[in-house]
Amino acid sequence: MSTAEIFSSDDETAPDARGLSTVTGTERDPAADGDRPVRGADGGGFPTPISRSDAAVDHLDLLESHAIFIMREVAAESERPVLLFSGGKDSAVLLHLAAKAFRPGGFPFPVLHIDTGHNFAEVLEYRDKQVANLGERLLVASVQESIDKGRVPDPGPVASRNRLQTTTLLDAITEHRFDACIGGARRDEDKARAKERVLSFRDAFGQWDPKRQRPELWQLYQGRVQPGEHLRAFPLSDWTELDIWQYIGRESIDLPSIYFAHRRPVVERDGMLLAVSDWITPGPGESATEETVRYRTVGDATCTGAVRSTAATVDEIITEVASSRVSERGATRADDRFSETSMEDRKREGYF
Repeated sequence: MSTAEIFSSDDETAPDARGLSTVTGTERDPAADGDRPVRGADGGGFPTPISRSDAAVDHLDLLESHAIFIMREVAAESERPVLLFSGGKDSAVLLHLAAKAFRPGGFPFPVLHIDTGHNFAEVLEYRDKQVANLGERLLVASVQESIDKGRVPDPGPVASRNRLQTTTLLDAITEHRFDACIGGARRDEDKARAKERVLSFRDAFGQWDPKRQRPELWQLYQGRVQPGEHLRAFPLSDWTELDIWQYIGRESIDLPSIYFAHRRPVVERDGMLLAVSDWITPGPGESATEETVRYRTVGDATCTGAVRSTAATVDEIITEVASSRVSERGATRADDRFSETSMEDRKREGYF
């Protein structure tokens, strides 16, 4: 009788085909079988119980291990992978995980940032510092260059360039012949991202079709793509915002200062606090006020809002996030408010 017949599929203590415990990966100890009878050759009796490790496995260790496994799988199966980096907290965790996955060697891929030209100065400073400290190669694809080349229309000096990033990203993928892009998207951010597989396949036009994705049973991934196609890999898919902050605290990961409470002049517009800048100024009936705020997510400064907060440390932010009932994108991203399907529409076009 096969192992599958003896043990149910959800029996975590079942040995694998090699007779190893799926919990500990060690050989079974007959002394740990206890008083329960062992199934005989005639099929009688009960399955032999497998001893478990007394040490509890931390859920952050499990998330970390899986994310590193995904990164290594993508690096092994792809010819020209790249890591997408925005300078935000999820990107910071990705860089940290990549270092754990591939050190003491260098990354088997460059780091790519899509620069809208409307970035927070603190984020650009952080980006350059982090990549330089790691000694890795940074590629910057500019939305302004896409505008200058006529690849995308110029929305004007103060309009959001967030959606224009798609063309710039796809052009960079084509130019460098990338066949895999590792990003920091998480399923808890948005309902469109909740549909996404860990390995999300894009056609020759960079488009995403949620109905044409591959199954990922038992965390088995198939990363082959046809010439001209590519995949997006999301090692943080199963993480939540709270997981990210708990991991940042545990690993002492450095972040841009705007993630922590600070004083900043802002304009309240459409229920969001937008930072006063070269692109955001008070309009008719609006006024700028100085508030104590922080950012839950980082994006184009023209469409990323701050939240009122006094959380100045990671522990304080963890407490704040634990009580939140709205995702960071839902609370602070104007680009997700165009319609109920705004994120999915952009992803179908080739967005991150």
